[in-house]
Amino acid sequence: MTTLAQLRKAALSYPGTAEQVIGSGIVAFTVHEKRFASLGKDHLVELRLPVPDADEVLAAHPTAQRLARGATPVGVCVPIGDINGQQLNHWVRRAWLSQAPKRLAARVAAGDTATPGEVGDLPKAIGAPATRALTGAGITTLAQVAALTDTELLAMHGVGPRAVRILREALA
Repeated sequence: MTTLAQLRKAALSYPGTAEQVIGSGIVAFTVHEKRFASLGKDHLVELRLPVPDADEVLAAHPTAQRLARGATPVGVCVPIGDINGQQLNHWVRRAWLSQAPKRLAARVAAGDTATPGEVGDLPKAIGAPATRALTGAGITTLAQVAALTDTELLAMHGVGPRAVRILREALA
């Protein structure tokens, strides 16, 4: 079962993301003040998605419902217990990309093609997921890594304890 902690980790792994608690206990995630995901006390995850992405979620999850503001579709809501962690990560990313400023979204999307050992002076041994995560966050040098805590690095989806250890060894 997916939890708020998993939603939080996925959402906060993207640059420019902020978390806030709104009025009646809704935990909302925004990028540059535009909401892209939230979870209410009713345990429904709301994802602000373009119509084609929303249609995919609706087709995959029978309990999902279209989210609209007036007559305008703005995304979907799905019970958090009805979506697994991997699916949630994917749809949070799609929601973030749809709401982020174009330049920021392009930078994160560019991280998808980053190749270990070919980005700045980041060590090849950290692997592809960590290289993509760091590049997507705009981090391409060990000097930039040095400015981050282990907790901040581990909060990035794709950066695990092994990658952090390798990065710290490279900095030593």
